[in-house]
Amino acid sequence: MSDDLLEAGKQLRAEVIGQERHDAAMKNATPFDLPFQELALRYCWGEVWGRPGLSRKIRSMVNLGMLVALGKPNELKIHVRGALTNGVTKDEIQEIFLQTCIYCGVPAAGEAFRVAKEVFAEPEFADR
Repeated sequence: MSDDLLEAGKQLRAEVIGQERHDAAMKNATPFDLPFQELALRYCWGEVWGRPGLSRKIRSMVNLGMLVALGKPNELKIHVRGALTNGVTKDEIQEIFLQTCIYCGVPAAGEAFRVAKEVFAEPEFADR
C-alpha cells in the first residue's frame, strides 16, 4: 500500500505543480532529504490530496490561506501555481489574500500578494 500511495502522490503532485517541477524536485533530492520527499508524496499528496472529500480547487484555496498564515512564501509560490492549475482564478486568489489580511495581518497578506504577482508574471500563468 505504501508504494501505491507513493506512486499516486507522484502522479497527483505532477498534475498540480507540473511534471517539470515535480521531476526537478525528485532529481534534486539527496540521500538526506529523499525520505522527506517520499513521506510528503505518500501522505500529503497520495493520502490527503487524493481523498475524495474536497475538490483540488478547494484544497488549493485552503492551502493558500494556511500558507499565508504560516508565513511560508516559498511553499505559497508553489501552491499559487497549483491553485491556478486547479482552476482557482486570480480574482479568487485576490479575495483569499484580502481575507488573510484581516485574520493573519497586513504583512502576511502583503507578502502573499507579492508572491502571487511573481507567479502571475510567469509566462505560463500570465494569461489566466
